[in-house]
Amino acid sequence: MLIPRQTVPSLKVDLVGGGTFDLSQEKPGFATVISFYRGLHCPICATYMREMEQMADEYAQRGVNLVSISSDNEERATKMAEKTHASKIRVGYGLSLEKAKEWGLYISAGRGKTSIGIEEPELFSEPGLFFVRPDGTLYFGSVQTMPFARPDFKTLLGALDFCIKNDYPARGEYTGPVA
Repeated sequence: MLIPRQTVPSLKVDLVGGGTFDLSQEKPGFATVISFYRGLHCPICATYMREMEQMADEYAQRGVNLVSISSDNEERATKMAEKTHASKIRVGYGLSLEKAKEWGLYISAGRGKTSIGIEEPELFSEPGLFFVRPDGTLYFGSVQTMPFARPDFKTLLGALDFCIKNDYPARGEYTGPVA
């Protein structure tokens, strides 16, 4: 499990359109938001990425970099970027399942074609959303076992404003005994 205020695992993936996302090279004003998505086969992921794209300018104004990453190959990730009209957010691909597990993501086995007629990969990671501070520590994290009920980007923006204004610390950092 990732712990707030502690360093997150390394993360480096290729990007649709060229280049590389390397978390260690990120220099955001406040945080880098990493949205791990299930893949091209997931219609809910496409909707989520569109919402992220629509809010990208507002996040940038607050010093937040955005990237959306899956274990899809380049072809599938490119199709997802085109499908979601991703031009302001970066779309990464080739996330290894070992790296997904390091980040605490759940892994699912493919079950054939989805409701939109696209084959699920044999294995893929379920969604996760993380805010990583410029020093590489976790500020906020959310992982899902299903594609449903993800953190809303508009609601998160309001929370982000509160956190920035009040220098609100990352929470959930306690790892000592509880009994």
